[in-house]
Amino acid sequence: MDDAKEMKTPMHPSSALTLDEDSPNVNQTQYRAMIGSLLYFTASRPDIMFSVCVCARYQAAPKESHMTAVKKILKYLKGTINCGLWYPKGTTSNLIGFSDADYVGCKLDRKSTSGTCHILGECLVSWHSKKQACVALLTVKQST
Repeated sequence: MDDAKEMKTPMHPSSALTLDEDSPNVNQTQYRAMIGSLLYFTASRPDIMFSVCVCARYQAAPKESHMTAVKKILKYLKGTINCGLWYPKGTTSNLIGFSDADYVGCKLDRKSTSGTCHILGECLVSWHSKKQACVALLTVKQST
């Protein structure tokens, strides 16, 4: 990975991983170790949270396409080594929250993924991403 090309994004937003049953298997222990290390990084790198969680769904039977996605995240981290969370002292204490969800983001089970983040002053203090437990059958659009 030392000579690997750096990536600008950890995963393309429209790319969807699948079970990919025709692809060759990869070493499950190595794949899980890589996912575990990346999950550790999400504590200070919320920009990789979504991509790592998508890859973590395939730990039971990882395929070559899943390993390629994990390696892309590692290449992204290589190119953004100086990025991370920054908490300067003396900032204001306004709390702002954001929330978003994709509709039927997982092509396998048609479940959506939602996420939230909270910013205190100018600092990100919490974030969350979760695949929903049930299938969304309806969406509501807010009128303006």
